[in-house]
Amino acid sequence: MTNIMKKHKYIFASALILLVGLMCCSVSDSDAKTVATSSTALSNKAVGWGIKRSENHTQPDLGSKNKRLIEQYNGIAMGSKDSKNVYLTFDLGYEAGYTSKILDTLKANNVTAAFFITAHYLNTSGDLVQRMIDEGHIVGNHTVNHRSLPELSTDKVKEEVQKLHTAVFEKTGYEMKYFRPPKGEYSQSVLDTIKRMGYTTVMWSLAYDDWDLTKQGREEYGKQKILDNIHPGAVILLHGTSKDNSNILDECIKTIKDMGYKFKSLDEFK
Repeated sequence: MTNIMKKHKYIFASALILLVGLMCCSVSDSDAKTVATSSTALSNKAVGWGIKRSENHTQPDLGSKNKRLIEQYNGIAMGSKDSKNVYLTFDLGYEAGYTSKILDTLKANNVTAAFFITAHYLNTSGDLVQRMIDEGHIVGNHTVNHRSLPELSTDKVKEEVQKLHTAVFEKTGYEMKYFRPPKGEYSQSVLDTIKRMGYTTVMWSLAYDDWDLTKQGREEYGKQKILDNIHPGAVILLHGTSKDNSNILDECIKTIKDMGYKFKSLDEFK
């Protein structure tokens, strides 16, 4: 082999080694970025859901940052302002004796709703949960113990949701897919976890202080809060533990329909 050939061979080999080295560095850099991205912790700062009511049946202000965060994780908060669809939901941590009447009213008015239940509700009122399912309503996950999720680790959040999911499925064969965070408190980390579990987070755009059992016997007040604030795309939150709600529900549904609104299932949300 001539000296020229040896020189060319040396140059080629050196170039090849340099190229391979650059490729390795490139892959390593890419891998490092991937690892860094995947290990970056999402914020677990607690966010409390809030509504600033509007007038004349226009959509309320849900807070642009909060609404954007919910929508970033494909959650539900408020439907389109261009159609007069409304979505009725109930939270039920325990049975106070009014759910049968609520279900009777919904059936009489041909309205389907979503009921977000806890493990306590399932364990003490399984017959009513089965009735909800049999009558075409949605049963949603409100966690096992109704704890504020941002206070828990990711593993505990998963446990709170998965244990109830499994229990409902084992008792009824029903597969839950909608989730509502207890106390309306969540975080970016919680929303990410819930989405990864295959759930859709459901917030609301219309509610009032019906959860306070010391403030019952205010039926006119309840009707006014609901009817004055109904709006296109409203996701209505009512508590099934309220006697007032069970008494005013029929009139509210009929009046809302007379106002030109249509009650839709969360499965029809848009």
